[in-house]
Amino acid sequence: MDAKTPTRDRIIKAAAHLFYAEGIRAVSVDAIAEKAGVTKKTLYYHFASKDDLVAAYLSARDAPNLAAFARWLHEAEGSLPDRMEAFFGRMARAARHPAWKGCGFLRTTAELANMPGHPARVVGAAHKKKVEGWLAETFREAGLAAPEATARQIAVLIDGAFSAMLVHRDPGYALAAGQAARILVASGQATGSRSAAPT
Repeated sequence: MDAKTPTRDRIIKAAAHLFYAEGIRAVSVDAIAEKAGVTKKTLYYHFASKDDLVAAYLSARDAPNLAAFARWLHEAEGSLPDRMEAFFGRMARAARHPAWKGCGFLRTTAELANMPGHPARVVGAAHKKKVEGWLAETFREAGLAAPEATARQIAVLIDGAFSAMLVHRDPGYALAAGQAARILVASGQATGSRSAAPT
């Protein structure tokens, strides 16, 4: 790892690689320190505990994940229903990569299912709400009749697709979710158009 990278960032990058590849419980602080090229004492200077490091790992994924989602939708062509289906196609493409191991937020939350107050769970929940908020804003700008409700439905499809692909190792689940998303968005557009029509 590049020695010019700030120490805290090196630790987070090392933790991210190991946590995503092996899971948070399977990875020791010693392993993270070794991969980051720092002592355990240095690691604990930057992070009070492994729990804090897990939360920092997810926090570091927050903005890049949101940016990727926005890019996938922006780069898609056609109507909004077309683009929404294409968004899930990009999810399927990502899942075909040999290094893909699912959604880091969902996997971490699952590992911490019996620890509702864990800081990483707070970060994960906030991220998922941001995704839902981004969808709602997108649908609001497009004139959908019920942008918040549609955003929640699409958010369920996203996380459902992530979970099903992880269980079955089959990207086809994202494609199926994309077909459902297309129908939901098209229906919302049609309802919105009827609501906006003059009487």
